[in-house]
Amino acid sequence: MKERAVSFLSGRLSLEGILTMPKGASPFPAVVICHPHPLYGGSMDNNVVCAVSEALTQASLASLRFNFRGVGGSQGEFGNGIGEEEDVKAAISFMSTMREIDSDRIGLAGYSAGAGFALPTILNDERIKAVAAISLPLSMFDLDPLRICIKPKFLIIGSKDDLVSNDQFCQFCQALPEPTEYESIEGADHFWRGHESILAMKAAAFFTRTL
Repeated sequence: MKERAVSFLSGRLSLEGILTMPKGASPFPAVVICHPHPLYGGSMDNNVVCAVSEALTQASLASLRFNFRGVGGSQGEFGNGIGEEEDVKAAISFMSTMREIDSDRIGLAGYSAGAGFALPTILNDERIKAVAAISLPLSMFDLDPLRICIKPKFLIIGSKDDLVSNDQFCQFCQALPEPTEYESIEGADHFWRGHESILAMKAAAFFTRTL
């Protein structure tokens, strides 16, 4: 595994990230990972974000986790979701131009609010071939991009998530167009403490199948 600090521009702002490459010959399929809400302590060092990145590496996929504007060493301030959407687009563009990355095999993963910030990009960006939404807060975002998305989708939640009930989650997922996969992990809450490995393994398996 090779891990290195990177920076890229989102508009005029410089954002920081960590690019992780698996062993083997490139170019690699890759996943951009979006962290939870910046105003509630979310960053690219989040336990779920790091666990997913590590599992992707073990599955021979590259990953980019990055800090949204105003987080850590990334410039700017919270953009009320609009700026964060631009950051997601910038991260995809950065990843797609790297010679070690197969630009035809890029996925997008988001955890909690990070999944919500990523949603607007999945319809209009042909570079994104598959999307994983982890603990997506269903009542807090415009979910129309998922409702009409025919790209491979994976949604996962903990059975004890206090933001979304399992019934609400299942009903929402069952109404999505195919191909859609979804799962609830028994005993996990919104923060996934102690359940990171099983979550990350399932996310990595999804991207291995779809990229």
